[in-house]
Amino acid sequence: MEYENVWKSYKEDSLGALEELARDYIGFLSACKTERECVAWAIGRAEEKGYTNLDDAIANGRALVPGDKVWAHVHGKSLILVHIGTDPLEAGMNILGAHVDSPRLDLKQNPLYEANDFALLDTHYYGGIKHYQWVTLPLAIHGKVVKESGESIDVVVGEDAGDPVFCVTDLLIHLASEQMEKTAKKVVEGENLDVLAGSRPLVVEKKKDGENSADSVAGKAADGGDADAATPEEKLKKLAEKEPVKAMLLKLLFEKYGIEEADFISAELEVVPAGAARECGFDRSMVLGYGQDDRVCAFPSLLAQLDIEAPKKTAVCILVDKEEIGSVGATGLTSRFFENTIAEILHLTGQASGLALRRCLASSSMLSSDVSAGLDPLYASVFEAKNAAFLGRGLVFNKYTGARGKSGSNDASAEYLAKIRAVMDAHGVAFHTSELGRVDIGGGGTIAYILAEYGMNVVDCGVAVLSMHSPWEVASKADIYEAYKGYKAFLQDA
Repeated sequence: MEYENVWKSYKEDSLGALEELARDYIGFLSACKTERECVAWAIGRAEEKGYTNLDDAIANGRALVPGDKVWAHVHGKSLILVHIGTDPLEAGMNILGAHVDSPRLDLKQNPLYEANDFALLDTHYYGGIKHYQWVTLPLAIHGKVVKESGESIDVVVGEDAGDPVFCVTDLLIHLASEQMEKTAKKVVEGENLDVLAGSRPLVVEKKKDGENSADSVAGKAADGGDADAATPEEKLKKLAEKEPVKAMLLKLLFEKYGIEEADFISAELEVVPAGAARECGFDRSMVLGYGQDDRVCAFPSLLAQLDIEAPKKTAVCILVDKEEIGSVGATGLTSRFFENTIAEILHLTGQASGLALRRCLASSSMLSSDVSAGLDPLYASVFEAKNAAFLGRGLVFNKYTGARGKSGSNDASAEYLAKIRAVMDAHGVAFHTSELGRVDIGGGGTIAYILAEYGMNVVDCGVAVLSMHSPWEVASKADIYEAYKGYKAFLQDA
């Protein structure tokens, strides 16, 4: 079976809509490099479309009726959007589920140290990465610091033109003969992915006889901590005697953000590639950017959810965290937040019973919106071309994922795939089917199996990506556009 390149079918109106969507996507991808940023951006866009906070409806005991649109988040990292349909919830929902976390480097809780006149930040990588891809790149730091007082400080450094950037260093080729003999897995060790953050020492002026103040260091606020250094100024002064470069970095952090070294304990700081997403290729047909696994599916899922009107079945979009490390924790899909949210909505629609919840979940249908590995001609040997995802051929359906005999996979039924095919064809959505590489070459999983455990129909469905899990990934504008069309068709008519 052959699938045509979808670019051949576009007329001027389609090309205009495609480029408008791509511009919006590039802006989203450039601005949203963490799961918190993605969720905040999505809530803002949803509220522009009339969505309201589910917590407000719960607090006020406000009944939900067909046409109502609500959102709920979990710790600012995962989001559920629900558009109540005219059919009873017990009849099931149409669900899009994507994840908004991406591979990166996370700062450890005690990250800052000085070595050989450099200040460095110790990291622990998140998700599956090739360590060597993260060296000698311009990097940015995004995240949040929460002080003991409860004050929350957002941090983004390395994105504006006037910002400094950071990097992980590598060994020069002239001294790398032993390094070059190592395997790719070992050539850069995970413990060596530390971020270069400074090299300038803090110069402490010695006090003159008769003066009360010994040094000139910014920061006067007291924190009532160390008896030997009660103020940030005095702490830095003492630290500068042994670690002046580290002291200088802490001085700058205190001046800009009001944070001290102990505040790293209650911080979530993510190191990501610096810079905006860009159009790729002379023909500008692709997008090059960080985090397209899985934001390239999260973005059209969100827009499809926001753009549908008066659905019969209740439409749901889930944007979740922690997929890259197994969907674990309070913000991963294996937590109860999805089930609890639907239970609250059932209550507010007058269907509050455990049985109604079970019927609703079992009767639902889902597209697990996640990326596929696009066939790369430079590495064609690991793909089986008849069953590979191609950039430019539209939405990709993976009946199953997993590895080693489909281990860990959801495997969609033939009946469900027939229904989905009919919806896509009726709406003129270009699509094809794929596996994740040749049998026994490798494999991977998604969130599909998690909601399938309720008994609902689920299939993986997303966009083909080149260089997946690298700092800079590639996707086709055409596939993003077809994903939007397909997701919207599913929510409206599945």
